[in-house]
Amino acid sequence: MEYKVKKRNGEIVKNNSGQNDMLDILYKTIGGNIALKGLTSPVVSKAAGAFCNSFLSTKMIPTFIKKADIDLREYEPGLYGSFNEFFTRKIKPEARPVDKTPEAVVSPCDSKLTVYKIDKDSIFEIKGVSYHVEEFLRCRKLAKKYENGYFCIFRLEVSDYHRYIYFDDGTKSANRHINGFYHTVNPVALEKTDIYRENTREYTVLHTDNFGDVIHAEVGAMLVGKINNFHQKHTFKRGDEKGMFEYGGSTVVLIFKENTVEFDDDIMKNTTEGFETVVKMGEKIGKKKENK
Repeated sequence: MEYKVKKRNGEIVKNNSGQNDMLDILYKTIGGNIALKGLTSPVVSKAAGAFCNSFLSTKMIPTFIKKADIDLREYEPGLYGSFNEFFTRKIKPEARPVDKTPEAVVSPCDSKLTVYKIDKDSIFEIKGVSYHVEEFLRCRKLAKKYENGYFCIFRLEVSDYHRYIYFDDGTKSANRHINGFYHTVNPVALEKTDIYRENTREYTVLHTDNFGDVIHAEVGAMLVGKINNFHQKHTFKRGDEKGMFEYGGSTVVLIFKENTVEFDDDIMKNTTEGFETVVKMGEKIGKKKENK
């Protein structure tokens, strides 16, 4: 399956056909389905994680840099004792400037973004699969507060920078962790399994200065996709690091209440037309809605 991605300037991004071919085999064939049951289990995920944390995994780094076309000049220099040390490397602050305008909504990470309006029944659709906010959060009372708001999906590919930030000033509640299976967040998987109900995920409520209470969630993905949040209850500033994913494509989700934000026209238009939009960490993607 091919999925459509655009840059902010309207340029269409070429698909990673090699990755898609592998996913087609896993999710669309009998043999692939059998393998998938093993690959998405926590045991296999932990084993893969142990390898990625070992010195042996450093041999993967040069090939990964070449295939992912990573510009190392953007990142802080360092010696890496494992592939995960490289994968979670820090970017230079000047390479990802954070828009400090209080009214600006900024992206919490490098990703491919889609933004969906939550209807009166708290149901939204992603690539042909319907989701309830209540099922995602496993909390009816909390989901009720976000009716008619926005559900923002920031899909990270393995080539993306895998650290994420707080998008505004504020305080946060403790994290809620929901166990599940690790599936890829590539849209191919959406045809076979509802990953946002089955994947391991973690979320918290951010009590932000400019946008009210916003839910920030992380979704782990195959093969590892380990979620590493740095804080439980915490006071934060816009641009502070919130956490990181270890190896694996992963997803960040922001859920806004009704009448709190307006997203940029190109992002909304792209979503309507079935495109994801490439965004960078700290980049403006919308603004605070002025309620008259």
